[in-house]
Amino acid sequence: MAFVPIYILILAFTIVVDYFAGILIERTSDKKRKLCLIASLIANIGVLAIFKYYNFFNSNLTSLLNEIGMKTSIPYLSLLLPIGLSFHTFQAMSYTIEVYRGNRKAERHFGIYALYVMFYPQLVAGPIERPQNLLHQFYERHYFDYQRVTDGLKLMAWGLFKKVVIADRLAIVVDNVYNHPYEHHGLSLIIATVFFSFQIFCDFSGYSDIAIGAAQIMGFTLMTNFNRPYHSQSISEFWKRWHISLSTWFKDYFYISLGGNRVSVPRWYFNIFVVFLVSGLWHGADWTFIMWGALNGFYLIFAFITKDMRTNLANRFGLRKLPRLHNILRIVTTFALVTFAWIFFRARAFSEAFYIVKNSIRGIRGDVYQLLNNSSLDLQLGISNAELLVGIGAILLMESIHIIQNKTSIREWIRTKPFYIRWTIYYMAFFMILIFRVNNGRQFIYFQF
Repeated sequence: MAFVPIYILILAFTIVVDYFAGILIERTSDKKRKLCLIASLIANIGVLAIFKYYNFFNSNLTSLLNEIGMKTSIPYLSLLLPIGLSFHTFQAMSYTIEVYRGNRKAERHFGIYALYVMFYPQLVAGPIERPQNLLHQFYERHYFDYQRVTDGLKLMAWGLFKKVVIADRLAIVVDNVYNHPYEHHGLSLIIATVFFSFQIFCDFSGYSDIAIGAAQIMGFTLMTNFNRPYHSQSISEFWKRWHISLSTWFKDYFYISLGGNRVSVPRWYFNIFVVFLVSGLWHGADWTFIMWGALNGFYLIFAFITKDMRTNLANRFGLRKLPRLHNILRIVTTFALVTFAWIFFRARAFSEAFYIVKNSIRGIRGDVYQLLNNSSLDLQLGISNAELLVGIGAILLMESIHIIQNKTSIREWIRTKPFYIRWTIYYMAFFMILIFRVNNGRQFIYFQF
């Protein structure tokens, strides 16, 4: 509404349609129930298709028709993509699907249902909530609770640290390199790509922490959206830890509807691949996002196909007898694969993505040699060496905290300490954010989705 006030009608339209669709689904017979569900899904997907995908499909269709000699020009729509459209569309769709499946009663209070779709902490970038988790909380009375409020504030501060200290600092390097990829090669491309892995994690999980923390302060519980994904030992585990609300949405409403793994093996692989293709398209109307989804789908299928072979290799090289080393190798391999896929997610075009892939190793030997011999090496990353060290140090601090969190909750650990230790930690966190923040007003990455 801040940019185009009339855009509030988009939310109003889908809310009204889904509100009445839910009631009609609950009241009517099987055939009419399905029609009501289909009408609701068409309304939601239709809005998404017009605002997010119309011009993408239009340009590709026009190019295809021109290639086969059918000269045509379908008009483009000059539309501003509403912030968070994909998120609240998927949340609205989960409501009507759950009512249709009989897992949730239709919500009769229009204001409560509208609040479910428009709940401000997670409206623009998730987590994508289910009606079973959120709707009943709007009927509960929430009293002030000191521990709950302080826990929410701690989580918000942690999210803010990840966003303004880590993500926004790394973004300077990533933007400098990825916006001018042909001016870089070797180590600078590798650093920027690894930095983007941490940038997108800190940016998106930072937003999720702030959203979950803000809701917790008010007494509402939102689902966990990230669970230390870069500690995953396989691609399958990664997708159980990354953007959990979206991964489970696709699993419950799309993957299972296709038959899941209760089909023949070739069909199972097909289901996995299609889900990841659609997931890529959900993230953005561009072939680079579809390629990103295809890569992750390929990773997962390849892992299933080679499971026995990899187990035999691990046994042959004695890695089973060295479980800690084996786990570290699996984590590093998974991170490398995920990071490689992020190239296509971040690159502005296929040509730039392929350039980065091909030139990441070009000249790297010379770059490493210069670094090892203390020679001057200007990687043209766009930040000073001191800023670079701050960014690396912040990543190491975050990962150290993640390692500790594998065994115990940091918030619970802080809560058990005397007040002077607690407040020392609070002041240290406050001043770290104040001193080391990057104050560039950069929006959250996932606002564009």
